[in-house]
Amino acid sequence: MTTQLSSGAVGRGLGDRVILAATIALAIVMVLPMLWAVGLSLKTNAELLVDTNSVLKAPWTFRNYYDILIGSGVFRWLLNSIIVSVGMSLGVLALSSLAGYGFARLEFPGRNVIFVLVLFGLAIPEQAVILVRHQLFSDLSLHNTYAGLMLPGMSAPFGVFLMTQYFKAIPTEVDEAAMLDNASRFKIFWRVLLPMTLPAQATLGIFTFLHAWNDYWWPLVSGTNEQMYTLTVGIASTQMNFAESAGLGYLMAQAVFAGLPILIVYMFFQKYIVRAVSGAAA
Repeated sequence: MTTQLSSGAVGRGLGDRVILAATIALAIVMVLPMLWAVGLSLKTNAELLVDTNSVLKAPWTFRNYYDILIGSGVFRWLLNSIIVSVGMSLGVLALSSLAGYGFARLEFPGRNVIFVLVLFGLAIPEQAVILVRHQLFSDLSLHNTYAGLMLPGMSAPFGVFLMTQYFKAIPTEVDEAAMLDNASRFKIFWRVLLPMTLPAQATLGIFTFLHAWNDYWWPLVSGTNEQMYTLTVGIASTQMNFAESAGLGYLMAQAVFAGLPILIVYMFFQKYIVRAVSGAAA
């Protein structure tokens, strides 16, 4: 029996080491491209045109970052991305919470049918409605506006589904106790139930922010004015003629600069991101 236990422990220990080694290897594979981009951003374009492997050798320079500070449109694009991402996240949280409360707690004709129709939105790709959306926003003169960039993303079927399920998980006795104190429906929603959904709201808000920050398709269609570019569109616009336009090192410096806000968000909300990912995996 002791021999079997020992062999089992050894087997588990070996398995754990294999998993750890595989995890480290995958982490290195994921990190290397980012480190390479940082290295490229610290080299002059003249050196990179001769040999991109020069990134491994000194000298390095912060000239590309200095050029961003004094003459790049990246700050304008950064501001646009912040406004759009934050605005879209707040809009999704407000609309999804209200809709989730309505589907979970209120009785009204056609509730189940409407909820199913909302969920159908998960199966419709954005590309399928892009022409109709473009025509609609053009008729309303919403292109090249913050509202035009944010409004399509506020239609979030997943957010409605998530908040509906979360509200359903809260016992109805909570509502009944609040009603005994003559609380209105809105007061029950705002003061009692909504604070109990903060974990779900944090998860939804983080995922919405990351999606909005990295979105390229709709901002490319709607934001045709350079002053309304988001970071993804703005940086892509500088890639014409590859390194010969503004310089590969300068381009990589812009990419690194653009990634810093996401890194900051991750550092502050790491606990919620891990909880959200583990919850989604479960």
